[in-house]
Amino acid sequence: MHAARTADIIPFPPRRMAENGQNDRLATALTALDIAVAEQRAAVAAWRESLTELRGVMGGLGARLADYQDSLTQLGTKVDSLNSDARAMEDWADAVLAPGA
Repeated sequence: MHAARTADIIPFPPRRMAENGQNDRLATALTALDIAVAEQRAAVAAWRESLTELRGVMGGLGARLADYQDSLTQLGTKVDSLNSDARAMEDWADAVLAPGA
């Protein structure tokens, strides 16, 4: 048996390139790639600079927090001392005001 033809396949005409069309496309692509790499290098450099700045800021913050903690420790010591003094005065006052003292 012979299959009946139901359609004719028409091939696309071959793409006609300019004499240096492929070279021009390659040059354009390489130029775009060079630009993208340069932009990425600049972005990475800016990111590293930001990390360095952040490291400095965090170091300063850590130092200030340590100072704050020291201040709070000193304040706690003073409050404990004042509390002891207040309790001693309260005990003294209770003793003075106690009946039969």
